[in-house]
Amino acid sequence: MATITSQIKLWLKKGCTHGILLAKKALPVHRFLEGATGNLKGRFQLVRTLTTTLHGFKKAAEDQKPAERRLADCWEEIHGENNWVGLLEPFDSLLRTELIRYGDMAQACYDAYEEDPSSRFGYKIKIEPHMFFKSLGLTKYGYDVTKYIYSSYNLDVPNFFNKPLLSDDWTEGASWIGYVAVSNDEYSRHLGRRDITIAWRGTVTGLEIFADIQDFQTSTEDHSLPTHDPAIKVEDGFLDVYTKNDESNTFCNKSARTQVAEEVQRLLHEYSGEKLSISVTGHSLGSALATLNAYDIAENMIQNNGEKIPVCVFSFSGPRVGNFRFKSRLEELGVKVLRVANIHDAVPKVPGVLLNERLPVFMQKLVKFLPWSYFHVGEKLMLDHTKSPFIKKSIDIAEVHNLELLLHLLDGYQGEGRPFLRATGRDLALVNKSKDLLNDSLQIPPKWRDALRKKVDNISD
Repeated sequence: MATITSQIKLWLKKGCTHGILLAKKALPVHRFLEGATGNLKGRFQLVRTLTTTLHGFKKAAEDQKPAERRLADCWEEIHGENNWVGLLEPFDSLLRTELIRYGDMAQACYDAYEEDPSSRFGYKIKIEPHMFFKSLGLTKYGYDVTKYIYSSYNLDVPNFFNKPLLSDDWTEGASWIGYVAVSNDEYSRHLGRRDITIAWRGTVTGLEIFADIQDFQTSTEDHSLPTHDPAIKVEDGFLDVYTKNDESNTFCNKSARTQVAEEVQRLLHEYSGEKLSISVTGHSLGSALATLNAYDIAENMIQNNGEKIPVCVFSFSGPRVGNFRFKSRLEELGVKVLRVANIHDAVPKVPGVLLNERLPVFMQKLVKFLPWSYFHVGEKLMLDHTKSPFIKKSIDIAEVHNLELLLHLLDGYQGEGRPFLRATGRDLALVNKSKDLLNDSLQIPPKWRDALRKKVDNISD
């Protein structure tokens, strides 16, 4: 009797205060207990009833459990159709998965790049396009690289950096900076559409550092970038990297902009008639280029029998790019932007340290015409590395900016004020790929990618 009573008390504790369901009607708890105090037959009947009812509760709970969402059924929402309303707080699991995927595609630009300027490969990439994702262990994402992007950027400044061993068709300032990829048939079914992704690499070369710090604005028209409004202005260095070319260079005789434009038009023609999306991603400088590229695509490149193709930017640790009119025009064009950043990172706070979107609205209207005012675009998701129990308490300003750290934070973020819980099983070792960020107690070697590369180079030699 005590066991049965304790079971019923457990039910009451869980909220079954009105009775126990039996054959479509409720039997009051006191009547149920009366059956337990009768003869042995009544007690057996009670046990059978309890077992049946418990099974019924379990089945009812399973029936009421919402079906698992399929990305193919809600990709427009994840892609920003409604500006991610209701998906950031609490953090939506599908959005998390997609952000990490696009973050991995941006990180691939670093992983594939020969960072050592003294390398015999210079500033080139040594992976063939058809082997790109396979070489980096990213075949699970089901994309094929269709085009590499190269930029040409030169400044008349003293050369403080080691010169690469340049081949005859490679000049200083020319650099591999990203790629265009498209989802294959199988993965397109998973996504619910054919997705064209453009990924841009962040700052690596010395000349790109100078591009980052040229915080004066210039009109896009001054760089042969067609625009709806001559009042639209962006940071000069970003625009240079995006639009400059070098006719003497095999890889950069066309600007990065032209290379992307031609490939996007080709893919739109090849997959005309299919449901399409264009996703642009990048980290740091790559985020700025991604935002500029998305604006350019929406303004000048999309021509698909009049069908509107959604364009979205997944930005990681990106700086501000342009003025108030640039921000407004992106919104008018329907370009969706989701910015992910570490709250301790300084890069998203520049340019426009004082004159920016954080000012009161009436102040924004007063300063929006000033050449030192910059405005972030889109929605933001701000993360905090101090919330992760796996990260060292003290890391420097450069380490705070690291993309792998940001992807780790995405993996564990549940929402504002919620505990950090790793959700996707992402390997912790990735955080230490190029940095020393993980707690020593985890015993994961720091900067293990560099050590691995040196070992491979020694074997090759």
